Amino acid sequence: MKTNIISAIKLTLLFSIFFCGIYSVIIYGIAQFAPNNGKGDIVAQNGKMYYSNIGQSFTEDKYFNSRPSAVNYKADGSAGSNKSTSNPEYLKEIDSRIQNFLAHNPGIKKSEIPADLITASGSGLDPHLSVEAAKIQVNRIAKIRNLNPSILLELIHQQTEKPLLGLFGTEKINIIKINLILDSIK
Repeated sequence: MKTNIISAIKLTLLFSIFFCGIYSVIIYGIAQFAPNNGKGDIVAQNGKMYYSNIGQSFTEDKYFNSRPSAVNYKADGSAGSNKSTSNPEYLKEIDSRIQNFLAHNPGIKKSEIPADLITASGSGLDPHLSVEAAKIQVNRIAKIRNLNPSILLELIHQQTEKPLLGLFGTEKINIIKINLILDSIK
């Protein structure tokens, strides 16, 4: 028994040194080769700093609306809602999001709303929407900003991020970046 305890203590010390020290230094070193040295994708506009890789709330009608967040866009609590699709509270929340979207986007049918406009992502912090989710909001934004819808469609086309290596993922729009561009259009 004494041998097992001594072995367990040695193993605990070894793993503590490795995972608290050596591993952390290795990961920090790898991050130095990432964009912005692993500090995130920072976009500055009008004296404000935004992390374009962390979802933020855009609910005003003059913006492309963000994907809903299960954690209120708080990066320190990244998580999904963990509610099943049959949970009455979850269904009520989804229905509320649908009704809100329809109220702000007249002429859109419930069946036309892309799922990413009414459901939160697994992390609750996804800064992206599908191209379809962006396009369905064009008429509302064009009307409020007094812009030709073709300008917004071209902006969506320019801001569309392609799948990684053309294989992994889907086309998507970074809502933070496109909304900051919208603010710069006068």
